[in-house]
Amino acid sequence: MSSNPQPTNTNTAAASGGGVQIHQTRRLPDFLQSVNLKYVKLGYHYLMTHLLTLCLVPLMSAIAIQASQMNYDDVYHLWLHLQYNLVSVVICSTILVVGSTVYFMTRPRSVYLVDYSCYRPPSHLQVKFDRFIEHSRLTGDFDESSLEFQRKILDRSGLGEETVVPEAMHSLPPRPSMQAAREEAEQVMFGALDNLFANTNVKPKDIGILVVNCSLFNPTPSLSAMIVNKYRLRGNIRSFNLGGMGLQRRRNRH
Repeated sequence: MSSNPQPTNTNTAAASGGGVQIHQTRRLPDFLQSVNLKYVKLGYHYLMTHLLTLCLVPLMSAIAIQASQMNYDDVYHLWLHLQYNLVSVVICSTILVVGSTVYFMTRPRSVYLVDYSCYRPPSHLQVKFDRFIEHSRLTGDFDESSLEFQRKILDRSGLGEETVVPEAMHSLPPRPSMQAAREEAEQVMFGALDNLFANTNVKPKDIGILVVNCSLFNPTPSLSAMIVNKYRLRGNIRSFNLGGMGLQRRRNRH
């Protein structure tokens, strides 16, 4: 008795003489799963970034080993050889200068975190859990099951009793609008930047790159333009306004 095997079946069974033999065929390895492409990408990036250094290390090691084996006579003969070969000296010097210039211009620059600042809203914007639930009930937009669900979210989300909400959400009913959202963005951004400039003594004119990231509110003019106009940043600043990316924005790195 026999049957045609399925394409995905890797086991075959055969019965003969009252015994059962199971033969398991080995599948080819899946290289996409066995090799983590993330580490391959990181390795390639590291290789390209330090390619010149990796090429110079063996060369400098060979020169150092050769120089350690030279005696006084070898050094003297080398000096005499270089005196009468001006072209070789000029070519070697040019290669050394060009190589050093390319190395210092292409090597990755170190990026340092000078300071950071977090905006702390005023205390009158804080909302207790009981007040939030009561506010939601008074709006008339939620039934008891929805209110119970909100209560569970508040208990399990890790939010504290000092959590704040925007000014427009304190009204009954809430008054969300583009103007209110813009005022909230200005309050948060300008409050954090004022504190940052005060703590670091950095002048706004010294800033060369500005990156603003907000996934929900994307007005026109953009948030980065609001900051540039507010602090009179220089005209040739490189400004980046990221929006609508959700959690994916965490993968954007400079």
